[in-house]
Amino acid sequence: MTQFDRDVQLDLHRRMVRIRLFEEAAGQLDEAAKLPGFLHLYVGQEAVASGVCAALTDDDQITSNHRGHGHLVAKGGQFNQMMAELMGKSTGYCKGKGGSMHISSLDVGMLGANGIVGAGSTIAVGAGFANKYRNNGHVSATFFGDGASNIGALHEAANMAAALQLPTLFICENNEYGEFTPRDQTMAITDIVDRAAGYGIPGVIVDGMDVVAVHEAAVEAVDRARRGDGPSLIEAKTYRFYNHHGVQNLGLKYRTDDEVEQWKQRDPIFTYEDRLIAADTATRDDVDAVWEELRADIAAAIEFAESSPAPEADQLLVDVYTSTDTAGVAR
Repeated sequence: MTQFDRDVQLDLHRRMVRIRLFEEAAGQLDEAAKLPGFLHLYVGQEAVASGVCAALTDDDQITSNHRGHGHLVAKGGQFNQMMAELMGKSTGYCKGKGGSMHISSLDVGMLGANGIVGAGSTIAVGAGFANKYRNNGHVSATFFGDGASNIGALHEAANMAAALQLPTLFICENNEYGEFTPRDQTMAITDIVDRAAGYGIPGVIVDGMDVVAVHEAAVEAVDRARRGDGPSLIEAKTYRFYNHHGVQNLGLKYRTDDEVEQWKQRDPIFTYEDRLIAADTATRDDVDAVWEELRADIAAAIEFAESSPAPEADQLLVDVYTSTDTAGVAR
């Protein structure tokens, strides 16, 4: 089925299932009013985060956007700390202060989800600059959507990465919608990858519903970055199965049922499982065992989070950083 060995193929599957189960559980908790704030689910796009992060090492860094749980899970985030963070508990990755849209874990190289559209790209370029300056061989990658591809900060980041030949990957998850607006209403081009030429970097389009295709492109881009040949742009054509935030439409009807159903027929996990079984890489029992094992892990994580304490009041300003002027007034 692929040039990658069996362990890699099974790892790609496990990463996708971990994301799907975490996101489905988070969606159910949100509907039960157990999560504060907004929740942007990654269901449908699992092949992108999994394919890219499987090409990275634990020491490589990633930055994310408002739809960031999938990226952290794919990078090695643990269910307990993630679920606790979404519930605002002190045992979460950010001690309950980051929540869904700003969850991060430096231990696994996840420099943060980001509620500001396109802002993760500049952080990834900063990490890429540090990696090149230190000559440590590490690579940074930033995930962003088609909507963010129109943001000025991303263009500045891509230009700087190209000019300085930084080891940074730009991963555009083109799910065809910026919030509720179709892509073709916000840009004149069809393919975001066309912009790579303007930065003077290579760009490639991949099927974002095919984890092997994503992984192949990511491996090539990572190898290129580690050699010192600079950044690359990967545009993954993908789709989110749920709405911009949460599970329900909130009365907004901006996609047809037929469109959503057609994309669901290309579910990146189920189609990949069929390929694994057809290639004798795994049996149906093997696949089912992964789901069963991870469902148990999710249940344990929910129990851990629900039984964890909320942050104490005296922790309100701990780990919160700001600057002060000469009079000592916080800005």
